[in-house]
Amino acid sequence: MAARASDTSAEAATVQASVHRRLSGAERFRIALDMSLTARAFAIARIRQEHPDWTERKLTLELLRIAYLPAELPIPRE
Repeated sequence: MAARASDTSAEAATVQASVHRRLSGAERFRIALDMSLTARAFAIARIRQEHPDWTERKLTLELLRIAYLPAELPIPRE
C-alpha cells in the first residue's frame, strides 16, 4: 500500500484505497483534474492577494514561473 497522510488513520486509508480501486480510469482522472484546478485557483488567489494590481495574464505568467522554477518559462514574459 502507498504511504498514507500523517493525519489519516490506517483504517481510513484502507477504506480510501478500496474506494479508489473501484473508480474507473475516467473517474480517477476527473478527481486528479479537479484537484489540479483547485490547487491552481488557490495559488492564483495567493498571488492576486500579493499583487492586486496585476492583470490576469501577469498572474498566470507568475504561476507558470513558480511552477517551472528554476527552468526557463516555456513562453516569453511580459
